[in-house]
Amino acid sequence: LQCGLFMLTYRDNRYPARLRQLPDPPAVLFGRGDITCLDGPTLAVVGSRRCSAYGRTVSARFARELAAHGVAVVSGLARGVDTWAHRGALDGGGRTVAVLGSGLHRIYPAENTRLADDIAAQGLLLSEYPPQTGPQRLHFPERNRIISGLGDRLLVVEAARKSGSLITAGFSLELGKDVYAVPGNIDSQTSAGTNRLIRDGAFPALHWQDLLA
Repeated sequence: LQCGLFMLTYRDNRYPARLRQLPDPPAVLFGRGDITCLDGPTLAVVGSRRCSAYGRTVSARFARELAAHGVAVVSGLARGVDTWAHRGALDGGGRTVAVLGSGLHRIYPAENTRLADDIAAQGLLLSEYPPQTGPQRLHFPERNRIISGLGDRLLVVEAARKSGSLITAGFSLELGKDVYAVPGNIDSQTSAGTNRLIRDGAFPALHWQDLLA
């Protein structure tokens, strides 16, 4: 493939072993960057696109510290929590993996194009869609199952009561993975989903060290 892209099929020995555990693993993956990012411990981080200043701070801090301690941070390159998690991991000098809901030649959102380049240089971009595929609503829950599959555990930083992040948490629970959530103000709409996750049995993430294996 052009522009440093590579393609993996399910039968390729470099295909991520974690994704083979999914009920519906991607038949093909398109990538840019270093696939060996996934060889060590990983943490999936998701949260609100409209995160608060608190959400931005916590996302960046947790990702920075965990990446600095050898954990690859997996997220979805979306606005909000995803963006700050990727930035934090890069700032920590570690590795981060972005799973896209579009093709690798159609970065979405467009304002994260530079961030995507930085991730490819220091980590990995992945998509199950051909490179010229534009973003579509259906792609994002499909992408979320890959994020869940790639993370050894999941951290939800901020999420509204009805949120794609809660779908991702559901995927992780179905895979038998631990789900962590950052507690927030009980009057904050962006913490309604995370507080509910904790009430229903998710582990509260009070410090980045809570996420170390």
